[in-house]
Amino acid sequence: MGKPLMIQEDDDRRIERLKRRLGIETKIDVVRAGIALLEQDALRRERLEQWKRAASRAAPSSASVNAEFRAQSRIKRS
Repeated sequence: MGKPLMIQEDDDRRIERLKRRLGIETKIDVVRAGIALLEQDALRRERLEQWKRAASRAAPSSASVNAEFRAQSRIKRS
């Protein structure tokens, strides 16, 4: 069963404008499209946080491996 949702006048006008601009048939489809975009954004943010945590954990060992390679490099840096 559906849940009643109270939409304010300004929001209703925005939904109607988006409905026309995007060629979407119903208001609920506009809302669903917005929810889908928000879910994608939330997933993207979560992945970025995971990557940051993984990079910070790998940084110390990565730095030591890089130092080992630099010591044996044929290109001498000053």
